[in-house]
Amino acid sequence: MSQKHSQRVVHVCNCTTCQQRPHSALAREHRRINRLVASADECTRRLLVGFLAHQHGKGGIAHFAQITGLDPNTIAKGQRELQHAHPKPDQRIRRGGAGRPRAEKKVLAS
Repeated sequence: MSQKHSQRVVHVCNCTTCQQRPHSALAREHRRINRLVASADECTRRLLVGFLAHQHGKGGIAHFAQITGLDPNTIAKGQRELQHAHPKPDQRIRRGGAGRPRAEKKVLAS
């Protein structure tokens, strides 16, 4: 049984600098940020971009939302999680109980 590992697509920044001068130092920096964000799991991605937005200061959430394509609410959540610094309870990324019901449970419910 083989498993396919889906790779996250690297977001292309749509800021005016990246669109008008794709070979500039700032455009290269945005591509590096997006490659790093694409390689992280969703929790790490949220924390990373939240940290970058916090370091940027005022307007950081909107700025990094444009660069990374992440929702501003996701970035704000990452900033809140960094402030409260709670450890990961286990290795799960998402809360338990979500998603499709197990096949066995579906058959028994019918």
